[in-house]
Amino acid sequence: MKLYRFLTGPDDSAFCHKVTAALNKGWVLHGSPSYAFNAQTGVMQCGQAVVKDVEGKAYTPEMKLGEQ
Repeated sequence: MKLYRFLTGPDDSAFCHKVTAALNKGWVLHGSPSYAFNAQTGVMQCGQAVVKDVEGKAYTPEMKLGEQ
């Protein structure tokens, strides 16, 4: 099964750590990162899609993708 996640967060070191943690759990970057200004909070937001192949499991909407 192929899994997809879109990681988001403020443009800070915590976002970089979130992406790094995903990479170290076997997730792979998918596409380019996104970057947008949130006018309500005045903060730049980052986003990065990641994908992962998992063998021997079937997808269900209830699964926690970050735990796979």
